[in-house]
Amino acid sequence: MTVRSADTREPVPEPEHAARKRPRFPPWLRKPLVSGNGYEPVKSCIAEKKLHTVCVEAGCPNRAECFSAGTATFLILGNVCTRDCAFCGVTHGKPAGLDNDEPLRVAQAAAALNLRHIVITSVTRDDLPDGGAAQFVRCVNECRNAAPGATVELLVPDFSGCALSIAAVIDSKPDILNHNLETVPRLYRDVRPGADYHRSLDIIAKTRLSGLIAKSGLMVGLGETEAEINAVLRDLKNAGCDIVTIGQYLQPSVRQAPVSHFETPLTFKNYERFGRELGMKKVIAGPFVRSSYRAHEFFLPASHNPGVYPEGWIDHHGKRSLPESGPL
Repeated sequence: MTVRSADTREPVPEPEHAARKRPRFPPWLRKPLVSGNGYEPVKSCIAEKKLHTVCVEAGCPNRAECFSAGTATFLILGNVCTRDCAFCGVTHGKPAGLDNDEPLRVAQAAAALNLRHIVITSVTRDDLPDGGAAQFVRCVNECRNAAPGATVELLVPDFSGCALSIAAVIDSKPDILNHNLETVPRLYRDVRPGADYHRSLDIIAKTRLSGLIAKSGLMVGLGETEAEINAVLRDLKNAGCDIVTIGQYLQPSVRQAPVSHFETPLTFKNYERFGRELGMKKVIAGPFVRSSYRAHEFFLPASHNPGVYPEGWIDHHGKRSLPESGPL
């Protein structure tokens, strides 16, 4: 079997691991389908505004739940990424040109959905001189105009380390600036080709020094050890990171890296505990946790510490008992 890349008609051989059978999910990763009144309005609004969501493009397992709750994470700068990270299900290849009307449509969609917390991310655009930073800035400005009562969270790429691009995004004053480290330094060459651990950590440090709330996210199940994750948490704490999310990596398709192991709910709790012991404001860890999953619930004043995932969300036996989630 062969697949085709986004920018060529020629077949591309599947990676060596593609023929391996994907492992069966443990009980705590068997998530029931969720449906609610918000699903169709979100789906229709996204389609009407000709927008993309990371929920769909990355094959997020929480999509049905989030759409049903009346929310989604906007994916700007198109849906084709210039990088080919081993874990990511987003299409990679040669992107189309810049869509100048996209920021306005994002803001209009956020207002139409009555979002109180707007989360915007993007593909990586190494083909653009500023990496797409100006598009993020325009999105923040348009959202402030269209939904003045809403908070704005940006999940940004590394902009190839361009100081001017990072400064421009920081100067747009989002309520939260998120940049994911994704994994441990040892795995960067295989998992995040084109990225650099210390470059990414520096974005967190610059964000916090600017006075903004700094957030980052990690995946487990790519071959890292618990000690390595704890070391990254220490690095994030030293960089001034306020909020960290830790979730289970789930292979989007046979094209991506295989899952090395499924972390237990108890280990996720240990990560939360370790982060709190370091003095981090919020550590949210669990099998289905993602950077933008239920993001509005964790944008709370620092006085709400320890700020971990709601008690009972997942117990040590893997039983999920989510609190009621209505439209944002």
